[in-house]
Amino acid sequence: MKLSPICLSVLATFAISAPVSAQSFPTKSITVIIPAAPGGGTDTFGRKVSEEAQKELKQTLAVENRGGGSGSVGLAQIVTAKPDGYTVGFVWNSPLTTTPHSLNVPYKNTDYSALMSIGYSSYVICAQPDFPAKDGKEMLAVLKANPGKYTIGNDGVGGTMQLASERIFAKAGIKVKQVPFKGAGDTAKNFLGGHIDLYGGSIPPIQQHAKAGKAKCLLLTSAEKNDALPEASSLTDVGMPGEETVLWWGLIVPAKTPQAIKDRLEKAFMNATNSDSVKDAMAKQGAVNRPLGAAETNKLITSEYAALEQVAKGIGLQKK
Repeated sequence: MKLSPICLSVLATFAISAPVSAQSFPTKSITVIIPAAPGGGTDTFGRKVSEEAQKELKQTLAVENRGGGSGSVGLAQIVTAKPDGYTVGFVWNSPLTTTPHSLNVPYKNTDYSALMSIGYSSYVICAQPDFPAKDGKEMLAVLKANPGKYTIGNDGVGGTMQLASERIFAKAGIKVKQVPFKGAGDTAKNFLGGHIDLYGGSIPPIQQHAKAGKAKCLLLTSAEKNDALPEASSLTDVGMPGEETVLWWGLIVPAKTPQAIKDRLEKAFMNATNSDSVKDAMAKQGAVNRPLGAAETNKLITSEYAALEQVAKGIGLQKK
């Protein structure tokens, strides 16, 4: 069938405009949705990396906090936004790889695509000062020799800390009683009060107490050691580097966002993450600056989701 000159002109215009549009992106302000309340680490890092990225993108990055549902409320708004690159989500890994195993969330892994990730913070397991172990290996040996004797606090049923610790315990053949609290701060309070044997949570709430000798921090949930708690063993130290589950942060967009636009955003945020201001902000909160590109971050999401799904099934976690 022979096309008319008008049809050919329209097709030619469309063919030219698509790549040109991607090349000129962005032409207006970009909204960065953070599915968490203001003031926490996710909010702090999201605002700092957005501040740096807008220097390269030469457009304003307007940050909006949309908390609720353990991050699932804001995430649902991110994935249902128009896939044009003008709505980006700065998220932590829990609503991506953990929450879907305990809550009926209104999104699937295929609804979004990761642009990159900025780095991580280890979770840590700390024991009471009189616990009979001096490092991670000895702690795991004591726990294995005493199935069900010890209690560990976590920051909520089905949360990342619970699944991270159970992932390690399952690998080592350990049984420990999990006790959920309202967050890491609440876990630390109950640990210091002697209501639980082990603290399981992020580093900041327990760090000063470890320095004061009120907690013996023995094992990180990361494959590498952390300068914030240099005395704590890494998973590599105990022969389990493949069982790493940490708190990490990254950027996502709706899955159908054009590849050229995703590439543009990835480059801008990777450069932003390598800036001194972002590195300093992360170091102040005991986080490790480890930028990963889109391919590595999407692979991380897939593998972590699958691993935590197995852990959730293994402990009989039911969705609410």
